[in-house]
Amino acid sequence: MREVMTKSMARNIFYGGSLFFIIIFLALSFHSVRYIKTTSTNEETLTHSVAAGKKVWEDNTCINCHSLLGEGAYFAPELANVMERWGVLDDPDAAFETLKGWMEAQPTGIEGRRQMPNFNLSDEEIRNLSDFLIWTNTIDAQDWPPNDAG
Repeated sequence: MREVMTKSMARNIFYGGSLFFIIIFLALSFHSVRYIKTTSTNEETLTHSVAAGKKVWEDNTCINCHSLLGEGAYFAPELANVMERWGVLDDPDAAFETLKGWMEAQPTGIEGRRQMPNFNLSDEEIRNLSDFLIWTNTIDAQDWPPNDAG
């Protein structure tokens, strides 16, 4: 190869590289769109309670401390699989009772531990939040979180 690069060589490298990366971009975009269409959220599972639970999640800015499907803060545990970890995924009433007990026990007052504030949520809000957390466990998160502990 020559030690000096000519203008035509530089132009060919530029156009060839640009074309290569445009093809890669288009292929990945096509793959993403196809993947989303085949794995998107089933709207039949979105109940009023799930939507209300998401509103509770947003209104109390839970994402400022917790992460959900990897998005959010890492101050507190990942909650995408919390109902599965607690063993109440298949029983909405047990999920509600477990979540209610947990939230009403906060803050624990244990020195040196991270403390969750008590949001004084109503039973309906806790049930909706419980339904939302159960619903998030049904999302195909491509093996996220990477371990069972969240």
